[in-house]
Amino acid sequence: MKKLIVLDIVGLSKKQFEKLKPKNISKILENGSYGSFEPSFPAVTCSVQASIFSGTYPSEHGIISNGYYDDLFKKISFWEQPTNLVKKPRIWDLLKKNEPNFFTALLFLQNSLYANSNVVLTPKPLHLENKMVMWCYSKPENFYEKITESLGTFDLKSYWGPFSSLKSSDWIINSAKITIQKHSPDLLVTYLPHLDYTSQKFGPNSDEFKKSVDELDALIGDFLLFLNQEFPNTYEIMILSEYNFNEVNNSVSPNLLLRQHGLLSTRRIEEKDYIDYEFSKAFALVDHQIAHLYIKPGYLDQVKSIFNNESVGSILDNNLQKEFKINHPRSGDLILCSNTDSWFNYYWWDDIKHAPDFTFNVDIHRKPGYDPLELFIDFQSKTISHDTSLIKGSHGLISKDPMNSPLIGTSFESNIHDKIPVVEIKNKIQNFFKENEN
Repeated sequence: MKKLIVLDIVGLSKKQFEKLKPKNISKILENGSYGSFEPSFPAVTCSVQASIFSGTYPSEHGIISNGYYDDLFKKISFWEQPTNLVKKPRIWDLLKKNEPNFFTALLFLQNSLYANSNVVLTPKPLHLENKMVMWCYSKPENFYEKITESLGTFDLKSYWGPFSSLKSSDWIINSAKITIQKHSPDLLVTYLPHLDYTSQKFGPNSDEFKKSVDELDALIGDFLLFLNQEFPNTYEIMILSEYNFNEVNNSVSPNLLLRQHGLLSTRRIEEKDYIDYEFSKAFALVDHQIAHLYIKPGYLDQVKSIFNNESVGSILDNNLQKEFKINHPRSGDLILCSNTDSWFNYYWWDDIKHAPDFTFNVDIHRKPGYDPLELFIDFQSKTISHDTSLIKGSHGLISKDPMNSPLIGTSFESNIHDKIPVVEIKNKIQNFFKENEN
């Protein structure tokens, strides 16, 4: 039986692929087919991955962004990883249900912690009193420790933050080699983040982006050489890219606007202002180019009026959320979409001296929004920058142009064409194994 590797190369559109023609990615696709797909809304990592691998939209699987508001704890959580946050079974669950001996491996996927897969590898650093231990959760038990014998410890600083680099994707692709050598999985899915950093820092049409494509393509070339030498005629490959980036030159602060209109409440503790979710009449969970607004009864019209007068692209009420297939209990009462050239920041303070300390650090869990400025360090203060003009690329909106939609392609004939719905990808993976049963 033929086996399949899914390479999740985030941030590469069909247009960029055809313009830059990376030779190794092109080599993979030359005997198969490729096109673009329409991601689910919002086009952000956790949501799109859940849609790809469950074959359902956020209205069903519940991953409404990279974060969610937890009403029990009265807080916004970002980048939480447990697999059960996804409320629909995913492709590895279905394949193993149909064939218990089917062997799957998930490397660095979101919401893969404790997943029903034979192999799982995902960052799970330990936050101790005075330091952070750069550890990865793995299954089988101690598989990560075995990998480190060859590759060394996974450097979380190369995966996110101001020192993000090719080093993280290099470590991940080499961990994929070790996984194949030790387990020869029937399905291996791995996430390669390299293009994401450059797109945000320099923009999707920059020379730096082109260089990053070449760097990642070289890693993939080395991976192909490994497969051809050690596992010839064993694996086919699917490449997909989650979402496309938009060039941006502006940022909007929904929480600050809500505070200025008396709707967002804060508590000042030791001269720092923290959002008071209990008593706020409205607050925003922001994620790249979208923002979920959570609003107490009686204030929805006022909130809508505020943002109708601001520079935002559109506002999704309940009816539009149904149209966008994001009508889920976790979703906001309203969802803001930015203009294409803009993105949302989570800031809520008038004076930065009252900003909580975590805003100056790489702290992906405590901020009530995604913070792309964690990619930049202010070397004078040795803290994370707050200069929103530094961000040159963002995502989350759905492009109507197939050429500007994310790339999908295969090394085998799969009838890929332009703008296939995201929910069809799971079926194409299933069909691959049905057609190669013998």
